Amino acid sequence: MTAQLDTKGMKCPMPIIKAKNALKDLNGGDELRIEATDPGSVADFAAFCRTTGNDLVDSTEEGGVFVFVIRKAA
Repeated sequence: MTAQLDTKGMKCPMPIIKAKNALKDLNGGDELRIEATDPGSVADFAAFCRTTGNDLVDSTEEGGVFVFVIRKAA
């Protein structure tokens, strides 16, 4: 399952907080796709995944929108 989360227009730390809350509702192995516009979110999501044990599957940017795919740890 892949859940979607739109955090465009939100500044740090809101995208991380919203992602953390969304991940609570997912099962291990499920993915969360996040869209963000805050350039700081690139470093924030990398650090978030390192500290929580979740897997940052993908991190891309297109037209000022950063897209992250996080797989929840089992």
